[in-house]
Amino acid sequence: MNEADYLTTTSPHLLQSPLWGQFKAHFGWEPEVFSTPTATAQVLFRKLPGGLSIAYLPKGPVGQDWASLWQQVDTACKKRHAVFLQIEPDLAETDLTPELENQLSVFTIEPHTIQPRGTILIDLQADEDELLARMKQKTRYNIRLAEKKGVVVRQSNDLQDFYRLMQTTGTRDGFAVHDVSYYQKAYDLFSPTGACVLLGAFHQEQPLAYLMLFLSGERSWYFYGASDDASRNLMPTYLLQWEAMRWSKAHGAKIYDLWGIPDATEEELEEQFMRRADGLWGVYRFKRGFGGVVTRSAPAYIRIYKPLLYRVYQKIRAGRMTD
Repeated sequence: MNEADYLTTTSPHLLQSPLWGQFKAHFGWEPEVFSTPTATAQVLFRKLPGGLSIAYLPKGPVGQDWASLWQQVDTACKKRHAVFLQIEPDLAETDLTPELENQLSVFTIEPHTIQPRGTILIDLQADEDELLARMKQKTRYNIRLAEKKGVVVRQSNDLQDFYRLMQTTGTRDGFAVHDVSYYQKAYDLFSPTGACVLLGAFHQEQPLAYLMLFLSGERSWYFYGASDDASRNLMPTYLLQWEAMRWSKAHGAKIYDLWGIPDATEEELEEQFMRRADGLWGVYRFKRGFGGVVTRSAPAYIRIYKPLLYRVYQKIRAGRMTD
């Protein structure tokens, strides 16, 4: 299965679901849905001082004739005094056909994406023996080692403990962690519908690691993971990923998205991962072992309504990235 097969045989992205719009509405975004007979798009607006806003269309539009949406979206952006509209299509870079490029021709390419462009996708349509056979030998070994050492994985609803380990992981790996209310709200909204599960890895009832998994149609996503510092020799995160794949498969997912690796070609990734640990490089070293396909998404596209203010926004963003 190649990249195109992964993305053309699956349902709309979680970030275009109504629940995702409801979720983001709790954290400063205002979702608005635009539709025509052939396409839909959920756009998120965020208010800025002075009556301004920014507009973001994540992993969409959905449907065929995207161009039919642009007049509606453009009118709404102008009404809300948007500084810019950024679109990140739910496409692999290799799926960006001339027809789709033509539908996006009213925009310009934006080099900075909000969602990670690089990911690893795992085809869950194979049986479990085949899924294990596709993994790196060391990854299979670590899964079995965790089981042999008595690590067990089960569902949990302990968001406070998940958050405790998220803080540990963020400090160890150098990434920002949301407030606990962010993860709690995601769980509270998605879990009752079966679209989210929190899996925990335990050893003698001691929590070692957690994984928050999201499901939408034929796809599942590993968005958030956390682990402690003391028990990494028990390999709980390997068993967690395996059980997340099994849970996803049992609930109808055909694709498991490991969500987030360095934005580089597969050749660059394989050449450099052994000697780099900055950014997402350590994450790639872990995720590559599960036997998926390295995939790079299409670039972001942007329409700038207020060029001067957009340049100010770029400077602020650049400053945050260097903090």
